[in-house]
Amino acid sequence: MFLLEHDAKTLLAAHGAAMPAGALLESLDFDTATLPAPPWMIKAQIPVGGRGKAGLIRTANSADELRAHARDILGKVHKGMTVRSCRVETRVGGADETYLSFMLDPVSAGVRIMVAAQGGVEIETLAATEGAVRNEVAMPRLHDLNACWARLTAGFAPHVAAAINSAGPALARAFLEGELSLLEINPLFVHKDGTWTAGDAKVVTNDDAIYRQPVLRALLEQRAAAYPEAYRKHRHGCDYVVVDPDGEIGLLTTGAGLSMMLIDELRATGLKPYNFLDVRTSGLRGDATRLVNVIEWIAEGKRVRVLLVNIFAGITDLKEFAQLLVEALARIPHIKLPVVARLVGTNLEAARDFLATHGIPVSTELGVALEHVRRKLA
Repeated sequence: MFLLEHDAKTLLAAHGAAMPAGALLESLDFDTATLPAPPWMIKAQIPVGGRGKAGLIRTANSADELRAHARDILGKVHKGMTVRSCRVETRVGGADETYLSFMLDPVSAGVRIMVAAQGGVEIETLAATEGAVRNEVAMPRLHDLNACWARLTAGFAPHVAAAINSAGPALARAFLEGELSLLEINPLFVHKDGTWTAGDAKVVTNDDAIYRQPVLRALLEQRAAAYPEAYRKHRHGCDYVVVDPDGEIGLLTTGAGLSMMLIDELRATGLKPYNFLDVRTSGLRGDATRLVNVIEWIAEGKRVRVLLVNIFAGITDLKEFAQLLVEALARIPHIKLPVVARLVGTNLEAARDFLATHGIPVSTELGVALEHVRRKLA
C-alpha cells in the first residue's frame, strides 16, 4: 500500500521519526486554530510524484493565503489522481536538503540504502551524476544497516554526516519494525546543528504484514476512505480493484491469475470489464455475506450492466456456491444486474441445475459465457 504523505508521516512519527507539525485538511471549512504554527506548507495528498512541479505544493504566510491555496488545489487532477485532501505543516526554513531511502532488494534478499548530500525535486537528475547518490545493500537487520552509515557519509559536510548518521538508524528501525517495502525521505532537512527533519515521506507497506502491525491497522481503519482497496482486503479478506470506471461487466471471480486472464480476454474481444476480484474459493462457503459485499461494490459502477461469474472450484462445492449466490442476490433485491456464470469444478451439474431454476445460464466454456454476456448487453 502506497501511503499518502500525511499518513506516511503519521506512521513514521509513531516510530519516533522527526516530522514537521502537520494536520490534514479535507475541505475549505477549517479553523486555523486546529493547524500547526505558521508559516505553512500546503501539500496535495495524492499517491504520485511531481507535486511540486505541478504547483500542488505551496507556501502560505497567512490564513487568507492558505485558504486561497486550498481552494485552488483541492479538486485538481494530477496524473489521473484527484486531490481530495492536503497536508498543512509548519514550514522548515534555513536547512539543507538531502536524501535518504530504504528499499527491499529482492535479488540479494537484503535492503538497499541510498543517500545523497543533496536532495529535493531534482533528485532524479542528480541520480544520473556518477557518485552523487551513494548506495549499499545490507541484510535486513538493524546492526547490519547501521554498519553502513559511516561509509555512506564519508566526505560529507560534518553537519550533513551527523544528521544522516542520526536519521539513518532511527529510520532503519522504523523500516524494519514496520515491515516496509520502501521508505524514502526527500528532502531530509539537515539543520546547521546536525539535527534533521523529514520534509517529505514516501512509504510503501507490506499488506500481508498488516495483521502484525497495530499502528498501521489503526491508521487503515481511520483512513479507510483514502485506501478503499487495502481496507477491503484487510476487512473482507479479498482483493478488489476497479480497473475501468466505465466498465460494463462486473466480475465475480476466484484466483488472481484467472481474474487477470479474464480481464485480458474480455478486452481482447472488445468487452469492457469493470473490476478485478480475487476471492479465494474457501471464502465462498458457509455464508453469503462476502458475496453480498462484492456484488454491492460492483453495483457501484455507474455503467455496469451484467455480472459475469467465473469460478474454478477445487475444495468448494459448486452447489453450495450456487445456493449462496442466489441467497446473496435475494438479500439485495434493489440490484437488478443480470447474471451469467461460467463454472468448472466439484458438483458442477447440481450447481447448473439449481441456477437454471433461477434463470442464471451456466457454461463451462468461456466463449459460450461471453456470448451470453453479449446478449445481455445488446
